Amino acid sequence: MSKNKPTNPKDAVGVKKWRQFMTLPMQVFWEVGVAMLEGTLKYGRHNYRGAGVRASVYIDAARGHIEQWVEGEDIDKDSDMSHITKAIASLVVLRDAMMNNYWVDDRPPPIKDIDGLRDRLQKAVERNFEMYGNVHPHHWTQADDVEYNKPLQSLKEENLCRWCGESAISGECDNCLKGLSDANK
Repeated sequence: MSKNKPTNPKDAVGVKKWRQFMTLPMQVFWEVGVAMLEGTLKYGRHNYRGAGVRASVYIDAARGHIEQWVEGEDIDKDSDMSHITKAIASLVVLRDAMMNNYWVDDRPPPIKDIDGLRDRLQKAVERNFEMYGNVHPHHWTQADDVEYNKPLQSLKEENLCRWCGESAISGECDNCLKGLSDANK
């Protein structure tokens, strides 16, 4: 038997099995395990299978953690875990309960014409891009926090545009002035 054999015959079958653990990033998997431990210690392991869950409670929890993260709070103060990890743990509980029929579907009644709504909203987005696609404002992020709080005078002294931060003599660069002018037509 050659040591240079390209593959084991079982590989061709094994890679197509439902067990796809190698696709999971283990560090996230481990963090979610620790987040689930918190729930285990507080409520009992697999309590969601025994008592069931209301979908709205877990959706609210997941969305709350995501929104706290979006607003700049990376770590949940109660658990010292990432808000993203806490959101994943909430969704894991809900999905497990759904898969095992241990959940209460307390979502609101569905939107009557969700496809029509999505189409209307998509058209509005496309109109916005048609109208303002040539405007290139600076999109502020948390990385800009220090710059955002600089007084306008300081930006002018540094010859930077107050809109995009690019080089500008008068406090506004030509691109932003043109974009503002076009947008107001």
